Amino acid sequence: MVRKVVNNNSNKKLSFLYNTKIGRIILKPLVSNKFISSVIGFILSKKISCIAIKPFIKHNNIDMDYYEEKKYNSFNDFFTRKMKKEKIKIANDKNDFIAPCDSKLMVYNIDDNSIFNIKNTLYTVNSLVKNKNIAKEFTGGYALVFRLSPEDYHRYYFIDDGYVLKKYKINGYFHSVNPIVYDKYEVFKENARECTLLKTNNFEKLLYVEVGALLVGKINNYNIKKFNKGDEKGYFMFGGSTVIILVKKDIIKVDSKILKNSKLGYESYVKFGEKIAKRL
Repeated sequence: MVRKVVNNNSNKKLSFLYNTKIGRIILKPLVSNKFISSVIGFILSKKISCIAIKPFIKHNNIDMDYYEEKKYNSFNDFFTRKMKKEKIKIANDKNDFIAPCDSKLMVYNIDDNSIFNIKNTLYTVNSLVKNKNIAKEFTGGYALVFRLSPEDYHRYYFIDDGYVLKKYKINGYFHSVNPIVYDKYEVFKENARECTLLKTNNFEKLLYVEVGALLVGKINNYNIKKFNKGDEKGYFMFGGSTVIILVKKDIIKVDSKILKNSKLGYESYVKFGEKIAKRL
């Protein structure tokens, strides 16, 4: 079931960091220094970080009945928890285009100039993927932006059967993907990201772009050549992160509610495996 989510710009800590002069002075070494992010990641991988698990669950109202029962060795071990197989529901029709993760979704048209708008900031597809030939293939199609918040399930999946054509990494800064930062930084242009070009059985070529965020030191993609619908593609370590899927022109019809929400500037909350579009 698609649910509308109003973008929330009330995060006072992020507002201070991004919207004040002093905050931006503090922020600069944080986003440009991967060492700091690595240190935080190191701490969150240690046993002592387990003390943060219960407060995090309570604060974010996470229903642990959906996840595998185990004793966690660290906060990151908890953060990358796996969902129980019986709780995963995937739309099985081969023509169903499913959500690759639990997230907040915005959908954008890619116009003839390969430009789309995210929170009043224009992005060329080429600046996002750093490959003119790949960017050109998706002109006239859709950019589906799946934003994961810290409370979301941080594993993401393939949405169809197929195989990998090409994959590459783009280094960058680790800016937060919270909507509050969009007016100050070209978030998806500056963040570290990984790109995977796929050939799928039912949706032609797709491009996955995983975007790292502030305090996320690593995007963990598995070394997979061939895959089936619902196979796990990878996972993010701690922090809010984003998965972007580019779809070619005249391939899918996106759910009307999702398109309406996106045009109004709202995100739609979607669950992994849920049908969000249909093959034309």
